[in-house]
Amino acid sequence: MSDQYDVLVVGSGAGGASVAYKLTLAGKSVLLLEKGPFLRRDASTLDVRKVFVEGVFKNHEPWLDSKGKEFVPGEFYNVGGKTKWYGAALFRFRPEEFEAEPNFDLLGWPFGYDELEPFYDEASDLLRITTFKNEPQLQALLDKITMADPGWELHPLPLGLSHDIINHPDEAKHFDGFASPSGLKSDSERNLLDHIRDKPNFKLVAGDPVSALVAAPGNPRKIIGVQCADGSNYHAKTVVLAAGAMSSPRILQDHLRASGLGLACGDLLGANFKMHINSALLGFSPFTDHDMLRKTAVLYNNRFPHSSMQCLGWIDAELLAAQVPPEVPAFVDKLLGKKAIGFWATTEDSSSAENRIVSGGPGGRPRMDYSLDRIPHAVKEHRALIDAWIERLLAAGLVGFDKYMGMAGTAHALGSMVTGTDPARSVVDTHGKVHGMESLYVGDGSPLPRASRVNPSLTIYAWGLRLGAHLAEN
Repeated sequence: MSDQYDVLVVGSGAGGASVAYKLTLAGKSVLLLEKGPFLRRDASTLDVRKVFVEGVFKNHEPWLDSKGKEFVPGEFYNVGGKTKWYGAALFRFRPEEFEAEPNFDLLGWPFGYDELEPFYDEASDLLRITTFKNEPQLQALLDKITMADPGWELHPLPLGLSHDIINHPDEAKHFDGFASPSGLKSDSERNLLDHIRDKPNFKLVAGDPVSALVAAPGNPRKIIGVQCADGSNYHAKTVVLAAGAMSSPRILQDHLRASGLGLACGDLLGANFKMHINSALLGFSPFTDHDMLRKTAVLYNNRFPHSSMQCLGWIDAELLAAQVPPEVPAFVDKLLGKKAIGFWATTEDSSSAENRIVSGGPGGRPRMDYSLDRIPHAVKEHRALIDAWIERLLAAGLVGFDKYMGMAGTAHALGSMVTGTDPARSVVDTHGKVHGMESLYVGDGSPLPRASRVNPSLTIYAWGLRLGAHLAEN
């Protein structure tokens, strides 16, 4: 391969891997750059202490929040990105969730569900999405809840998970929030990149962060490559930013600052950042729970139209200990772990141009200027959702507690470079090309103007596949 590529993709998560996969199979020469290393395919990624207590695999770069306070976002920089660590829940957005909702302060997409549907289908096949039957104790609990209050609709959870996982108890108990060393969980590395890794027109460089965009001499609008932290330069006819909704806008912000270039969409770059309002709920029963997989169901309620309630995976003493203060005696963790069942409450956060990602510039701290005070409609629905669920748990014989995941819970980061047809109201066009720039596209979750009420991973895969198809044709 020459040093001049057809397409250079920055980031190997759901969107970046999808773009690279589609273009490689179309015969284009593709270079994929990933900031982080390859993960080891061994039991270390199932180790509760390493993953949750020590945070060995997580990002350690400090950020500033809306009040200037330092925090560390729960990001992962490795080949496959966050898809290696997610809980494998792969949903489609509903057709109505492509529309704007002014009463809830939600932006709309520039096209409808039908445009993304064939790429949802393709992603579903690549990721081998399936469902699992609820285990007996979980089903008994959910039956009590739905029979007592039919407003709660029970659905199987669409999972990128091999049915063989039930024959591997350690992985079955550690797939939600862990990386699978055996490939039993679908992710962008296993399900896309592994299929093109040996193609002569594809190259993957891991562990070399992109530090700057490279423009054509005298024309800062035309991007012809990138520079990496080690000083190396790579060139391509087209560059695709897919480093994630917290990184891609910062790369472009730094370019605009360094070049002095102004764009009509400049004020919106980094704005409308979304990350869902997520809370973990634990229910404790007087009986020991013997289920193993657990994360197999999702519930909806029309009283909370922008929200969902998912089951979480296995919780035992070790996992529980990682979430409670160290002063809590170990015997308490062990006792409660045997009786705990977890749920994940998600509400789509409203759109706010004030909630934004801001690059710190050279030597500065990046800032996630995000406040729940700016999205009161979403906060109100989320609180009502949690109160209603805890009430249902109590009626079913479980004592429930909730914990808001906070600013560090950035697993569902989206929206910081929204798509649209008007450069004054959006950052990228309907195919992800940055308004006012040449040869620069965005292939991750940054363009998604809505987050839906469910995990956005499958929609990011679909967006990336659609972008890859567009670039292959043009």
